[in-house]
Amino acid sequence: MAGADALADPVWGAAPPPWAPGRREETTRVIESREDADRTWCLSEVDIFCDLSEPEMAAIADAAPMKTYTAGELLFSPPQPCEVLFILKRGRIRVFRVSAEGRALTTAIINPGTIFGEMVLLGQRMYGNYAEALDDATVCVMSRDDVHRLLLSDPRIAARITAILGRRLADLEQRLSDTVFKSVPQRVASTLLTLIPPASSSRPLRPLAGHPQLALTHEQVAALAGTSRETVTKVLRELADRGILRLGRGRITVLDPVRLRDEAG
Repeated sequence: MAGADALADPVWGAAPPPWAPGRREETTRVIESREDADRTWCLSEVDIFCDLSEPEMAAIADAAPMKTYTAGELLFSPPQPCEVLFILKRGRIRVFRVSAEGRALTTAIINPGTIFGEMVLLGQRMYGNYAEALDDATVCVMSRDDVHRLLLSDPRIAARITAILGRRLADLEQRLSDTVFKSVPQRVASTLLTLIPPASSSRPLRPLAGHPQLALTHEQVAALAGTSRETVTKVLRELADRGILRLGRGRITVLDPVRLRDEAG
């Protein structure tokens, strides 16, 4: 539990940065909602349930209470072991590890419409990992028994879960490769590309917004890219000077996604 020990006595001292791992471990603002009118809302538009009937969706909704987390809260951490499956409806989740020195390594960024969590039954292992809400997030939570009874017993859902886990393993390998072989500017560019909503090229994130916008501070980008805030600030300013990005307070606008992709290598 070296990572947990590092959190107990972190290298950043008494004044942690906004995204220091474990800073917002208390989840007192988590809310459970089981109102009949919203029973299947959390599961709608989730890819693995795309062709289920209303009775099938209702059965899964009964077994998967909906919870909301505020940005920065932890959904999962090593000191809080549990075997549950999260179905992400809204927001984004960052999965990361912490070294003995207190350095965080992001291993995955989970987008809406997919699954994650500690589930040995599915070959998913999150021992030593933390799951943190990047934004205000809404998830549905399923137990091991319910996953086996309702998901793995259905060949359609089981096949889609297998595909998701396969893609996630490939993404992890790519992220680790980037950490070793890519320069810091390339990693920053890759991180920004990962966070651009898939539909943003055809549908702006906000009404009247002409370009994808990311609500991120330089500190947050540094945590995701595995570098320092000062380095991220320098890289972002260089990209802004070249017309690839526009920087605002707590917001980054991607003016030229194609050129940003070139910068990512």
